Amino acid sequence: MKPGPFDIADVKRRMQGAIAVLKQELGGLRTGRASPGMVDPIQVEAYGQHMPINQLATVSVPEARLLSVQVWDNSVVKAVEKAIRDSDLGLNPQTEGQVIRLRIPELNQERRQELVKVAHKYAEAARIAVRHVRRDGIDHLKTLKKDGHVSEDEIKHHESEVQKATDQSIAEIDHALTHKEKEVMSV
Repeated sequence: MKPGPFDIADVKRRMQGAIAVLKQELGGLRTGRASPGMVDPIQVEAYGQHMPINQLATVSVPEARLLSVQVWDNSVVKAVEKAIRDSDLGLNPQTEGQVIRLRIPELNQERRQELVKVAHKYAEAARIAVRHVRRDGIDHLKTLKKDGHVSEDEIKHHESEVQKATDQSIAEIDHALTHKEKEVMSV
């Protein structure tokens, strides 16, 4: 199979995808303030499948340290409550009818340090994903070179574009991590 032309936009798009996943994961880390995004990673066993909580309920923030989860279907309230309790967010759901209230406790220093470690783990996974995209891009260029589809100068130019995109993506990951660390440690 003949490889297609090299597309730096595709490489950048895939790197941005890794960064988007990281930002979503970091958004789910609790900082002591209530945020609807905190419960986004929670998957609920409902209707015979795993579903994100936001497809089963409306999540709102009535107070700075309180989340309100308004479940739409009474038959899945228990499943939503169980999923919240089983998540690693350390939240204790209190259910009244179809409304589940989640008090956000103060973070102690030990929990803050755990959250920073989790944030570092997420960031490293994103860096690895970006490096994989870089490797795929470079491999694609080598294949094009071997098949004689691209000149040596074009290869060098595209390799430097891929490296530049990689460096920018890693810097963006590091910035997001630093921002989250400050947020977790300063609340």
